[in-house]
Amino acid sequence: MWMLTEHQNDRAIQKARMEPVIFIPGSSATIRRFDDLIDTLNSQDKSNDNHSVLKVQVEKDGSLTYSGHLTKSNRQPFIVVGFVNNDDNYPTIQADSQALGRVMSDLQSKYHFRNFSSIGHSNGGLIWTDYLENYYSSQSFHIRTLMTLGTPFNFNESSTTKKTTMLNDFIEGSDNLPKDLNVYSVAGSDDYTDDGTVNVQSVLTGKYIFQKKVAKYTQTTVSGDNASHYWLPENPEVVNLIRELILQNKGKNPRNNTNKLKDESNKNDRPEN
Repeated sequence: MWMLTEHQNDRAIQKARMEPVIFIPGSSATIRRFDDLIDTLNSQDKSNDNHSVLKVQVEKDGSLTYSGHLTKSNRQPFIVVGFVNNDDNYPTIQADSQALGRVMSDLQSKYHFRNFSSIGHSNGGLIWTDYLENYYSSQSFHIRTLMTLGTPFNFNESSTTKKTTMLNDFIEGSDNLPKDLNVYSVAGSDDYTDDGTVNVQSVLTGKYIFQKKVAKYTQTTVSGDNASHYWLPENPEVVNLIRELILQNKGKNPRNNTNKLKDESNKNDRPEN
């Protein structure tokens, strides 16, 4: 009976058309963090087939609370995964990434999808990075794209020569990253120094993790209205990037309004030891 159930699940996964976009908010943020962004994306969707929304909250005891629903006819529904335990420190990020592995397994058992894309705001991008290095390979998933928004890969450190323990761990584990992954790292900036919370240099150290390890690593900095750390997910340029690079999958040929993206995938600079 167990073998039959597993075989049926495997067949359902292989046949699945659903490719959700999975969002993770940053520290101290709730599962409502992306509500405005999702409303904007749905209002701009001209297909009249809005992206249904499912929210998963990981409680302090590790249990999962579901709200919302996924419409099976949606090819790209939205899933938001939030953590009650979301303090701003490395041990919490590690614990949340491990919990994310359990969430992903539970989601697949319920909805039988294999392919997905991911978006992480602030420390949400760190959780995705830790998950991809430490838990992804043991699961039957295929991630197409990771987009990080204002993610401080070197925490509060502004110097690229002073690497935190977390950054060093990410660099050391980067060989475990999916080789066919497309990564887009977006930094917000009020004055090209920081976004009011996160130092731009900390965001840009993501190149030491992903460069030469994934199929494509691209970084960009947006400025102007709604470019501060909190409002970054609602920034009009960010919304366009999400729509074109993830929802429309134009990563190989983005339109002109994304031509400020800086592709770092072929650079040879490596972190100093």
